[in-house]
Amino acid sequence: MSRIDLFKHALEEKRAVKVIAGIDNFDIENIKKVVTSAESAHATAVDICAREDIIREVRSMTDMPIFVSSIVPSELVKAVELGADAIEFGNFDVLYKKGMSFDANDVLKMVEETMSMLDGKKVFMSVTIPGEIAIEEQIALAVKLESMGIDLIQTEGHYTSEANMSGARALIDRAELTISNTIELVRNVEIPVMTATGINPTTAPFAFAAGASAIGCGSCVNKLNSTISMIATISSLVEIANKNASKIAEMV
Repeated sequence: MSRIDLFKHALEEKRAVKVIAGIDNFDIENIKKVVTSAESAHATAVDICAREDIIREVRSMTDMPIFVSSIVPSELVKAVELGADAIEFGNFDVLYKKGMSFDANDVLKMVEETMSMLDGKKVFMSVTIPGEIAIEEQIALAVKLESMGIDLIQTEGHYTSEANMSGARALIDRAELTISNTIELVRNVEIPVMTATGINPTTAPFAFAAGASAIGCGSCVNKLNSTISMIATISSLVEIANKNASKIAEMV
């Protein structure tokens, strides 16, 4: 079974865990720690930036499925040539902090351009649905992407709350929007949905309860200082995902 087929199998069982190093993370030593930790903790895939030297380095060090994230079609096409198993439009969340904004038409234009550049080559494609647009627009975009043959859609929450919260309440508040978006999208499309933004061992069970087939976990891992801490956190996420798969299997 190929690397991407292993990921697809995890999606089918609703237990996929993608560890996100970061679309704007070019710190190779941090990325290597994230990838090594993800592999040690048996995560399903890793997601890295589109810089060529980083793609080559990560591909040489792991047989895990590699997602490459970018908003530049040519970078995504090049990533496939360099050994990426999947390409991801997004993750937009970190780009909002730089004043960037994306609507449904922006996303469709990028997807269409990339498909044209791929010239019929079949590549596993994931697309982030911008969390800042209205839910009706998110649903319409997801339906359109499904009709275009996209393999996976990823939710996000455009977090704007400035409330002074801490502990579990703060973690849940951070993930509330992306989980609610997951519920709506799962109801309206047949392709798998991955929940991302604010997903960690506290909020991951809610993502799966909302119907997600996968979770995308970034800052709860890549901001940690030690490999041991990274492995422990990812292991918790994998355990949560496997429990979800077991529950689904029991219901069938």
